[in-house]
Amino acid sequence: MNRVVLIGRLTREPDSRYTQGEEPFMITTYTLAVDRARKKEGEAEADFVRCVAFRRQGDFAAKYFRRGMKVAVSGRIQTGSYVNREGRKVYTTDVIVDDQEFAESRKAEEPVTPVPVDEDGFMHYPDEAMDDLPFS
Repeated sequence: MNRVVLIGRLTREPDSRYTQGEEPFMITTYTLAVDRARKKEGEAEADFVRCVAFRRQGDFAAKYFRRGMKVAVSGRIQTGSYVNREGRKVYTTDVIVDDQEFAESRKAEEPVTPVPVDEDGFMHYPDEAMDDLPFS
C-alpha cells in the first residue's frame, strides 16, 4: 500500500501551470515543511516535502493556499528521475495529492486585536448603534 498523510506549513506560494492539449488542466506544486516527531542534536527539525496537485485539487491549492499556511495532505508517494543540464541523473520524490485541507482556522493565522473596554469591563457602543438593536 502506498499512502501518506502529512501536516505541515507551506514554505512559499504554490506554483501553478496548465497542461497542453485538448483538455488542459491545472497542476499546482508546493512544498510542505513537516516537523519531525523526534529531533536529534545536530539534525534538521523538519523535512521539506514536494506536493503535486492535479485538476480540482490543483485549482483549490492555487486559489486558497498561501505561504505559511498549515495544511493537511493525503496522497501517494511517487518517485522518478531525470537527467539535468549537466548530464547528471537527479532522483525525485513527490507526494501526489488525493486530498488536502486547511489544518488550522483562519483566526489562528491572524493576530487578535483586543476589544477596548471601560474601567468596569464593559464595551462602549455609540448611541447610534444602540438604536439598531432589536430590543430596548
